[in-house]
Amino acid sequence: MKSHYRVVVIGGGVVGASVLYHLAKFGWDDVCLLERSILTAGSSWHAAGGIHALNADPNIAALQAYTIDLLPEIEKESGQSIGLHMTGGLTMAGTPDRWEWLQSAYRTFQSIGIEDCRLVTPEEAHELCPIMSPEGLLGGMWADREGYVDTTGTVQAYAIAAKKRGASVFEHTKVEALEQTKDGWRVITDKGVVTCEHVVNAGGLWAKQLGRMAGIELPVAPLKHHYLISDTIPQLEELDFEVPMTVDLEGFTYLRQDQKGVLLGIYEIDHEHWALDGAPWDYGMELFQEQTDRIENELILGFERYPALQEVGVKTWVNGAFTFSPDGNPLVGPVRGKPGYWCACAVMAGFLQGGGVGKSLAEWMIHGEPEADVFGMDVARYGKFAENRQFIRETTGQFYTRRFVMTYPNEQLPAGRPLKKASAYDAMSAAGARWGASYGLEMPLYFAPEGFEETPTLKRSNAFDLVAAECKATREAAGLLDISGFSRFEVSGPGAEAWLDRIMASKLPKPGRAKLAPMLSPTGKLKGDLTVFNWGDGTWWIMGSYYLREWHMRWFDDHMDDGVTVTDIADATVGFSVSGPNARKIMEAVTQDDIATLPFMGCGTFDIGMLRCKVGRLSVAGELGYEIHCSAAEHITLRETLLAAGAAHGIKEIGFNALLSLRLEKSFGIWSAEFTQGYTAAQTGMDRWIDWSKDFVGKAAAEAERAGSGPAQVLVTLEVDAKDADASGYEPIWRDGEKVGFVTSGGYGHTTGKSLAMGMVNQDCAAEGTELTMHVVGVERGATVIAASPYDPAGNAMRGA
Repeated sequence: MKSHYRVVVIGGGVVGASVLYHLAKFGWDDVCLLERSILTAGSSWHAAGGIHALNADPNIAALQAYTIDLLPEIEKESGQSIGLHMTGGLTMAGTPDRWEWLQSAYRTFQSIGIEDCRLVTPEEAHELCPIMSPEGLLGGMWADREGYVDTTGTVQAYAIAAKKRGASVFEHTKVEALEQTKDGWRVITDKGVVTCEHVVNAGGLWAKQLGRMAGIELPVAPLKHHYLISDTIPQLEELDFEVPMTVDLEGFTYLRQDQKGVLLGIYEIDHEHWALDGAPWDYGMELFQEQTDRIENELILGFERYPALQEVGVKTWVNGAFTFSPDGNPLVGPVRGKPGYWCACAVMAGFLQGGGVGKSLAEWMIHGEPEADVFGMDVARYGKFAENRQFIRETTGQFYTRRFVMTYPNEQLPAGRPLKKASAYDAMSAAGARWGASYGLEMPLYFAPEGFEETPTLKRSNAFDLVAAECKATREAAGLLDISGFSRFEVSGPGAEAWLDRIMASKLPKPGRAKLAPMLSPTGKLKGDLTVFNWGDGTWWIMGSYYLREWHMRWFDDHMDDGVTVTDIADATVGFSVSGPNARKIMEAVTQDDIATLPFMGCGTFDIGMLRCKVGRLSVAGELGYEIHCSAAEHITLRETLLAAGAAHGIKEIGFNALLSLRLEKSFGIWSAEFTQGYTAAQTGMDRWIDWSKDFVGKAAAEAERAGSGPAQVLVTLEVDAKDADASGYEPIWRDGEKVGFVTSGGYGHTTGKSLAMGMVNQDCAAEGTELTMHVVGVERGATVIAASPYDPAGNAMRGA
């Protein structure tokens, strides 16, 4: 072992080995992996090794598809057998809602380019998996590229392939401490000290401890997981093929063949955590005693679904630990304030996701950003709020228990909630607010009468009319929305203006004005759809999506200049917006200042009732509107003031579900849908805000795209021939049977009376009037490209004209 490496990867499981391999593959061969025991000692050795395409996050599904394609290459390159059995796979549904969801998921896969899937009847599924009873099943989805691998062989293959490319692997080398230096990290091991520029936490069950060595509290927790391996099943001996990987969603089980028996895995409803502060250092190749009482109900369902199991014994029980994050997705990427420290942990499906994780992290480290949009597994999607033990326990347990339980788009889950509440939370709750959570904060979705319960559904919910009423009030009078759930960053210091001018691609606003501002990466990809406020006193605000706070702070820190201070003030500064034709009348009733002269996209400080607030004249709803910002302690008073003044002008409290409808009618995109780090400014239309006369981060790439033939796909607005359901995102868009794009977001426009969607389509399909189709909850519907902003296209309402 040398005294210095460019990168030290800690952890010899499948994820660490994949990271090592991809770093070497992409040209960094001065890299090593340290493993305290032997490769696979942890979760990898006892994993079931299943590989499949299905994932609720399409971007992660695409990375899983990459892993599946990579596995044969790793086997060939290393010369090490990985025991790849590409049996194909079935995912079965036994309820109408689940079958509806599966049909919708099938179309989502088509959107992201996974073409080897098809829907099957219960009878077809039984032919593909003869030991499965089709009783009670409504249908399923077949995927060609599903199966399983030999877990130990796969880890060895990654490691051997990495070593062939110049990387080093050291087993029986325990990391005991980490120390940050001005040039990187000192890795203190029981075999000596190694320095490096970058260190990667691929510690698996020990990720918590490796984080704490660097002063980082990662939101991870191990849970126990059962599977059994049966004795030989005579029916399998008679078959001339292997039965496929099969998931019974209603039975909470997955199954694959194991020699002439089967492996039956269970996601237990009655979950059990283990070692919340990380596994003991001397743990590694051990298992827990099986707990058949705890998994009795799932076992019964599994044995009913596969009756042959009732006739044979159990050869082996496995009850081992895996590490989970609050939402079940990996924690990957750099950690703010810890230059050179990278996470590659909480990858509970390591053999399925490990290839994609390794690829993305290596690209990120070497090139500055990954090729794919990996926000769904970015460690920065969590902040300090997620460090709490109780929050971690509740959310990881909820994810595990619901691993095979269907979650509806309009369903709000209870774990880890309520955590953060704006001051007026109780008052809004008393007024009927129904809540969702974003980055730990409760945000109003809509207001309902006492006793109302929303029905979870993939289609239009029973809250449809409530949201319609909120939209109507906003369009005809005024809507009051709690805007605590926006991010706010204060930028100050002598270098503030120059720094903002460099990282924002737009012109900066003049004093007393605000401006929409795209922020780009060096490759021209979007890093934010932000609003910049120039308060005229030397301070500036950046406003954006609340759940991107840590993500954006990391970006700001990584691109910081001297003489600039950026402070996250989102929890200290909250507020309300007033939008609608009566908004100015309401504002005039609460202030003695000349609010009428505040221009569109103007901002300033005003006395609102007894409060001194910062006010911006803008509206995501597409109406005359004002955003009013106050301190957290003043939130209740601001609400009371605005409601009292607005009573004579028809004011109504609204939630973010109404805002979704209102903004779709204006073709206003939002982050995570129309705007992501996977898109360029030209694709999304954000290039119209770029100031091409100045230098800014990403200019060269944006200019190259501008000088070329333009993006292959662009953002359009569509009117959908929908009935009882609306598009939501990632539905495929077709023209004459050819896939030409996908939906970015959708919903119902209550003012226009139309089902609307926004989507990315091929350039030759973007013309107004183009007739297309799309699948909405699995059903093909007609769709027509329409002009942007179907409501008030001239923007007269928003400008107060």
